[in-house]
Amino acid sequence: MFSGIVEEAAPVVKLDKEGGNLHITMECSFADQMSIDQSIAHNGVCLTVVDVNKKKKQFTVTAIQETLDKTNLGELEKGSKVNLERSMKADSFLDGHIVQGHVDQTAKCTEVREADGSWYFRFEFDPTQEDYITVEKGSVSVNGVSLTVVNSRDNSFEVAIIPYTYDITNFHQIKPGTTVNLEFDVIGKYVAKIVKQQLGKE
Repeated sequence: MFSGIVEEAAPVVKLDKEGGNLHITMECSFADQMSIDQSIAHNGVCLTVVDVNKKKKQFTVTAIQETLDKTNLGELEKGSKVNLERSMKADSFLDGHIVQGHVDQTAKCTEVREADGSWYFRFEFDPTQEDYITVEKGSVSVNGVSLTVVNSRDNSFEVAIIPYTYDITNFHQIKPGTTVNLEFDVIGKYVAKIVKQQLGKE
């Protein structure tokens, strides 16, 4: 489980395709603290560390074909920045919100506009998939970043990004047309599912 508080946007240094799998190697400042089998969120996707080079501060994870098809990890190139977060400890502060590391769907950035030192990003998604909703002032994970929903519509929403978040995450690389990973608030998904089931019984 994660909190959506990104620790670092790490550059991809190597991509190795093997059948339907993609081995992704990144350079990260805390790679020397990692261990094989550790769970790390990559743009909001929970993946297992399969190799660590502590001397080079690099580590490798493997994404299967289904993950590549359903997330933006299949679009990675050498030099792409990936948002990283290590899994929460039981005694950690929950500074963001509950993020499972299971991407619900991808979305497209449709607008980026400056707002007196910060930025607003708008994303469009498919509202017909499952019970995915955004609630005004609710939480959503975009590329693994815990954010507050504003200007929510049926198929789109906006988030406000302050300079710190813009710099420390890969939001500085997002522009109109960029694909991002979305994980909707798990509590909201449960509520929507229950309400839908109850309405179906009436």
